[in-house]
Amino acid sequence: MSRIRILAENVANKIAAGEVVERPASVVKELLENALDAGAKSILIEAESGGKRMIRVIDDGCGMNHDDALLAFERHATSKLRNADDLLSIATLGFRGEALPSIAAISRLVLETRTPEDEQGSRVEFAGGKLVGVKPAGVPSGTSISVADIFYCVPARRKFLKSETTELGHIASLVTHYALAHPEVRFQLKTPSQVILDCAPVEKLSDRVYQIFGRQAPDELVEIPANEAPMRSAITEPQIEAEEQAATIRVSGFTSRPEIQRTNRNGIYTFVNRRLVRDRLLLHAIGEAYRNVTPPGVFPVVLLFIDMPCQEVDVNVHPAKIEVRFRHSQFVHDFTRDSLRQALSIARPIPGLPAVRAAAASAGLPREFNGFAGGAERGDLRGYPPAPDANAFPGPPRAEIPFAFGSSATVGSDFELSGAPERPIPQRFGFDSAEAVNVPLNAANRAAPGAADRSLEQAYSPGALPGVEAIAELKPLGQVNASFIVAVNGEGLWIIDQHVAHERVLFEQHLQARREGELGGQRMLTPILVDLNPQQLVTFEQIGDELRFNGFEAELMGGRSVAIQAAPAGIASGDAEKLLFEILDGVARENQAISIDSLQAKIAASTACHAAIKVNTPLDKTKMEWLLAELAKTEYPMSCPHGRPVVLRYSVREIERAFKRI
Repeated sequence: MSRIRILAENVANKIAAGEVVERPASVVKELLENALDAGAKSILIEAESGGKRMIRVIDDGCGMNHDDALLAFERHATSKLRNADDLLSIATLGFRGEALPSIAAISRLVLETRTPEDEQGSRVEFAGGKLVGVKPAGVPSGTSISVADIFYCVPARRKFLKSETTELGHIASLVTHYALAHPEVRFQLKTPSQVILDCAPVEKLSDRVYQIFGRQAPDELVEIPANEAPMRSAITEPQIEAEEQAATIRVSGFTSRPEIQRTNRNGIYTFVNRRLVRDRLLLHAIGEAYRNVTPPGVFPVVLLFIDMPCQEVDVNVHPAKIEVRFRHSQFVHDFTRDSLRQALSIARPIPGLPAVRAAAASAGLPREFNGFAGGAERGDLRGYPPAPDANAFPGPPRAEIPFAFGSSATVGSDFELSGAPERPIPQRFGFDSAEAVNVPLNAANRAAPGAADRSLEQAYSPGALPGVEAIAELKPLGQVNASFIVAVNGEGLWIIDQHVAHERVLFEQHLQARREGELGGQRMLTPILVDLNPQQLVTFEQIGDELRFNGFEAELMGGRSVAIQAAPAGIASGDAEKLLFEILDGVARENQAISIDSLQAKIAASTACHAAIKVNTPLDKTKMEWLLAELAKTEYPMSCPHGRPVVLRYSVREIERAFKRI
């Protein structure tokens, strides 16, 4: 008996569905592409329970007649290809003819469609890949497809789906992408309880960007001038050169100013012939355009549109059609890089610290560039925090520092270095060396005189971590550049980053208070109205209660507008909007259900960062003493919630060695 057999059609369809349909957003993607290929000018997407219960896509495209409506569910049935040569020049989003049969194989699907020429339409119903019924229907011209109970007949796949909110977030992100690529089409995304996205048709891409990203986007994005170049410079086949003399590549879109930065590439959207793709070549070109303009490890926000002849790009290289290959990849790379550089040169960015000039004009002092702690570094399109707020820091009113470094005043005479103690303070954060402090003399170290002393000396070496008591004993001397506190104790000289030190203090206080109960907020004099993008709106619905427990009081005001009426204590009114966006974007990047502990820690870290004292803020002696005392009380005073060091220690031995005393 033969061991090789041909799979049944329903089994083959379910295997194909595994390649095409990964989650509800995959269904939306395939149906949206079909609607756009059908010439739709208005597309409505409805989703229930994150798309797991029902997805409905309604368009006003060309529709299908009765015969085509049935033929569309056959494997590899498509109206977009005729022969193999058409694969060399694909001008449509879909082309394989696998979407509808694959979706029908793992769901309950109902298709209603009518062409403008027909008097009545058709209704086709499938369940688990089997045709249930076909009948005439009085429907408007266009197509409506309802997909219910996704993976109901494939339980093993259904259990891998994420939460309803997570799946809805993927759908919202997908619809946002297609809305950006097709500004001339109206897109609506609805759930039974709300409208997540409603974009009317517009003529310009800038208007669609404004619709989706809000009123802040025009100030934070630089338009990439539409650049065109002939492809003939990359042609290598002389026999087809004459046919491609008129072929051109066109690059346009928007890119962020250098001071608008993210820590990942989630803000980079690249479209090739209005198809959303993830291409390493284009990502590298974008990175090269920003080289020496932004610090390493951060990424811009980019909406990049590349248009070229269809024969110059191969889209048939990935089952989900998210990857492409360019015929002249190096030319595309260089032209994309140069187009972005041209846009940045028009904006005239300052390499290095991009926020310094604007802050110096407004506050008279250089503004902080907090590495990866600020809102802009974590994906916020809203820029950097405002100038330091004196009311955000406890203690007496701000006074001039009589012993500030760089001033004409001298250091106070009551602060001086004392001799190092004969024995080190027990190590709270030490490792093996910490245990060596209290090791009694045993037979082994009696046999080796001085072994215990050597262990103690090793524990007190410059590389050993000091105990928390050492921080409590610090005496502040002054500041460097009004940003770093210089202090001393018996162990040596210490430099403390005042911003991250205060951030650590506020983080632990906030987290402890939240775990003990609900935190109160401070009300705004007037509510702040902000616009959320679709993915932020989904995240806001998910974590709204936790935001309220942490001091935020915000509510939807219709559409995607949110009114912030109260913010966590210590947050300036001008910083509340940036903090909200930072939290929403940070949670959305998890791409999975987040635990309550992780969510509380993320909110506490973001709140502490925005409420902490900023750099370039003079502190008097009382404030510095208060900050060092509070830092000593924290559980882990050596790093901020984002992992950056808080203190640097220059031990007495290192000082003596530097002066050639030892």
